[in-house]
Amino acid sequence: MEVKPTKGVLGRLCALETQARARQPDARQPPQQQSRLEELRATVEALLIQREQLQAEMEADAVRDSTQAPYTSRQNPSATDPDATGEGEAMDDGSNNSQLLQLMARHTQLKDLLNAYRLIGGYDIVKTHQGKGVCVSVATAYEGALLETYHLEIDLAPTLRISRHDIPPFIPLDRLAEQGSLQTHLRAFLDTLSQHLNAFAGRKQQLKLIKELHKSVEVLESNVPCSLLVLMLAAFPGGAAVLCKLEYSDHSSLLPVRVTVESEDVELRGSEWEKTRALLRETPVHKALTTMKSDGIIL
Repeated sequence: MEVKPTKGVLGRLCALETQARARQPDARQPPQQQSRLEELRATVEALLIQREQLQAEMEADAVRDSTQAPYTSRQNPSATDPDATGEGEAMDDGSNNSQLLQLMARHTQLKDLLNAYRLIGGYDIVKTHQGKGVCVSVATAYEGALLETYHLEIDLAPTLRISRHDIPPFIPLDRLAEQGSLQTHLRAFLDTLSQHLNAFAGRKQQLKLIKELHKSVEVLESNVPCSLLVLMLAAFPGGAAVLCKLEYSDHSSLLPVRVTVESEDVELRGSEWEKTRALLRETPVHKALTTMKSDGIIL
């Protein structure tokens, strides 16, 4: 009796088995489950490739404040080069246009910041509160050495106003803001403030250099703004004690306005010490002490 082909799922399975045997008549042909597993693996690989492409597009769309996107594209060609995936499909034009527009916007933003940087005389400036304010950094230095950096947060609306800062309290910030016309001449105000901060940092650094370079000099008194300095010197050759007082009443200057030298030794009250007072008024104190030592005035 002739056996008719079975229809339905069983018939389909039989046909697949017959085709598999026709292609590979070997009895060691892997089972159908193995073939299905290979198909699923191929599907997973294709989905992974598609996911990488979608992630690359999302990263391109998410570019806001970074200029690293072009570098990333060069390092990972599969994110932008359709040939690298082996599929030969071009990236979506909308994604490329979006990335280009974002890079153009970033370029414009950098130009604006550069112009602002030049406008305020080279001070570092960062936008805050979504553009409603700025944070200005004022760096200090002395003799090529970078010292402390101070910061001011300025609100831009409705008028310029210093909202927060870490300026030392002895710096007359409010008076400087009025004199420097904060509302109309921001650069003039920042220049004046920078002069005061650098003068303070310089006086403080001079005091540090005295202690490091001149062990024979005793610092009897100094204050926080470094506007007063009292030193005990030993005169050459006998080592007579000399009291030297330096007053920095001009807080925007590195040099003292007044220098007083006192000693119980009458011989030290001559013209030689008059020259020394002039030297201390015209030269940073640690350098003046070096000159005095090399000239044989102090030990």
